[in-house]
Amino acid sequence: MRKIECISVFDMLKVGVGPSSSHTLGPWRAAQRWIDELKKKDRFDHVEKIHVDLYGSLSLTGKGHATDIATVLGLLGHDPVTMDISIIESEIERIKDTGKLLLNGEKEIDFNFIDDVKFNRKFLEFHPNGMTFRTSLKNGKTTSSSFYSIGGGFVVKKERKNASKKMKNFQEFPFPVEKATELLQYCKAENKPISEIVLENERSLRTDEQIEANFRQIWDTMLESMYIGCHTEGTLPGGLNVKRRAFEMHQRLIGETAYTNVEDWIPAIRQTEVKFRQILKWVSCFALSVNEVNASLGRVVTAPTNGSAGTVPAVMMYYMTIENHEATFEDMKRFMLVAGEIGSLFKKGATISAAMGGCQAEIGVSSAMAAGGLTELLGGTPEQVLMASEIAMEHHLGLTCDPIAGLVQVPCIERNAMGAIKAINAAEIALESDATKAKVPLDKVIETMWDTAKDMNKKYKETSEGGLAVKVNLSDC
Repeated sequence: MRKIECISVFDMLKVGVGPSSSHTLGPWRAAQRWIDELKKKDRFDHVEKIHVDLYGSLSLTGKGHATDIATVLGLLGHDPVTMDISIIESEIERIKDTGKLLLNGEKEIDFNFIDDVKFNRKFLEFHPNGMTFRTSLKNGKTTSSSFYSIGGGFVVKKERKNASKKMKNFQEFPFPVEKATELLQYCKAENKPISEIVLENERSLRTDEQIEANFRQIWDTMLESMYIGCHTEGTLPGGLNVKRRAFEMHQRLIGETAYTNVEDWIPAIRQTEVKFRQILKWVSCFALSVNEVNASLGRVVTAPTNGSAGTVPAVMMYYMTIENHEATFEDMKRFMLVAGEIGSLFKKGATISAAMGGCQAEIGVSSAMAAGGLTELLGGTPEQVLMASEIAMEHHLGLTCDPIAGLVQVPCIERNAMGAIKAINAAEIALESDATKAKVPLDKVIETMWDTAKDMNKKYKETSEGGLAVKVNLSDC
């Protein structure tokens, strides 16, 4: 029996708060899990003092990624899916002013925001994104628990107690997939597109009503993040003084076309001029808008990460507003089913963590996901879908992660636009090809990406110790 864990589409596409799935969403989730641990072990009521240690990449770029803020929000009991993000600043300021933290919204303890979240430069052995929660109890005893944020908002412990359940779920899939070749075999045997194979697997985990509701939430969040990004001007937080570009780009593109809300927005875009340059601008605008929202601690959908959250929705909107004016939510569901499955192949065979694999693991994977989803909607065969995903990743191989000042802004925001354009191009190349004669199978490019990740110098793995991060300083900005 293969020890492969179940990965749902809704693991690859999930709602969270920016700017980073591994540095923000992961630590937030880890804090929530740690509180659950305390309660299960009957220690929560006895907590007197807490301290958090951040290690490796979480420490080196943690300030820019708001890792300390996200961790504390988790300790307060807030959830990234439902929290009113407009109160984030006031919640943090209250702790700084009072020196008190209301643990899980239930128990007030002393807490110094600066001293009780410590940034440690050293790396823990298990994963570059490690963090340890330490507790002092009323009886004088101390306890600790370590978590690892492995990319895309996934959080694990070294002992992986939940792994056996996930492996069991994988074995119960009607179509358990570890590699792209297996996915293709199921498509051929069942005479079904990839989206239908993936949907059957999802049905072994949840009801059709739950699947529908989850997809609605994801698409609504994607659409909202694009809308907010296109209608918000100003400068991004963090000190780089990066000007938001989606707002003015959108103004020029939409022109005098009238609309009043997000529901009217898609029909309005469909009325605009779409020559080649306008298409490039619209796709870039959609991608930039999402990641500008992400960079300002806004709510986005990991696809597969927060830093790469703009690529997939940008290509989905391209299909909705430019390629097919009759497109509906049902088309978006098919897109997400395919995209989620492609992302899971990379997670199983390589990584979606920039701290492990550089930006090829984020933007490269997001571009491959978007290329696959678009290809199926454009009538591509399963072979062409996989070929498109391979092409998209092949031309991201070796892409480093070197964020200036540890912020998910430069070069991260623009990379989403580039990834989206590459995804559309990859889809068109695959649709014009005999994919049965592809020279590079998707599984081979996944293996190559993982080899490249292991060979990559750690300076280029989200540490801000190399590349643009050291060539460009805050003083230059």
